[in-house]
Amino acid sequence: MQYAAYISLAFLAMQLVNVLLNFIFSQKIKKPTAYNDELISVLIPARNEEANIGALLQSLCEMKNARLEILVCDDESTDRTSAIVSEYSKKNPAIKLLKSDGLPAGWLGKNHACYQLAQHAAGAYYLFIDADVKLQGTVITDTVSYLKKYRLGLLSIFPTQIMKTFGEKITVPVMNYILLTLLPLIFVRISPFSSHSAANGQFMLFDAGVYKKFEPHQHFKSSAVEDISISRFFKKNKTKIACITGEKRVECRMYTSYEAAINGFSKNIFMFFGNNPVLAFVFWTLSTLGFVPVIIWKWQYFPVYLLALLLIQLIYSAAGRQNPLTNMAFLPLQLGFLLQVMVKSLSLKKQKQSTWKGRNISTY
Repeated sequence: MQYAAYISLAFLAMQLVNVLLNFIFSQKIKKPTAYNDELISVLIPARNEEANIGALLQSLCEMKNARLEILVCDDESTDRTSAIVSEYSKKNPAIKLLKSDGLPAGWLGKNHACYQLAQHAAGAYYLFIDADVKLQGTVITDTVSYLKKYRLGLLSIFPTQIMKTFGEKITVPVMNYILLTLLPLIFVRISPFSSHSAANGQFMLFDAGVYKKFEPHQHFKSSAVEDISISRFFKKNKTKIACITGEKRVECRMYTSYEAAINGFSKNIFMFFGNNPVLAFVFWTLSTLGFVPVIIWKWQYFPVYLLALLLIQLIYSAAGRQNPLTNMAFLPLQLGFLLQVMVKSLSLKKQKQSTWKGRNISTY
């Protein structure tokens, strides 16, 4: 049984190495020496987003050094989303409202909305962003320059998460914890292996020519995790991609409650583990109970184990611009949340169906 202690120590060492690599090789979006005037299409799928869409459009109107067209697809909203977009379009002619003509069989709503937006886009670059994202300064043109510098087909950003409630603080950090302790994000750009892929549908910037070549939203029209599927598909097709976290000029408030986080994360949690529930539960077991065999069989290493655990919390929190003290204090609750999400996701996987924004979706 001493092997269990060695496995726990090896797992923690792997996590520490990964977060250190993410810290040492953190990728920064820097301001270029000059901007060009190429048209950039900002494409926003929106369904019942009256609470968010106005703030996003206002932030886009204040963008600097960017020639934008801003297209919003109202995906059969039942609230004031369409009216708010129309009000902004009267103030800014760059903003245009598209209305979905219904959801065809075999499509998920967001994927179809993104596909419709791409059909109307005229820019050299397509930036798909969710309606709950906020952008600042020159971040759009800076990310375009980054994409061009590394000749990427896709650049995705995990936004800095806004967390106000207790429920958010014990749920939202789990995403960065899994991502940054399992995958050095620099590998997404430099590694040829599709297993080293990551993307976040909240911010996905495409070279328009690459997008038109592959039409990824149509290719993955029924995928509930189209962002990760697209990133892996691009790498398999020798198209360079990159994924970045910790960009302070891209913010998002993903969920406003514990229940909303449960429903949201349960749609795609296993995709972080290659769509393998066994690996997910192994990760949870070692993250949550790994200290037990260390204390029983290798107690002399427990101070080192504890120090490494604290360093992991500190570094991944810093990388994602989160509060490390909060994450350290709430780690047991976060891991409890993760277990609840995985159990619910396993149930949904068996049912092969879930509900999101009033629609039934096939989750796997």
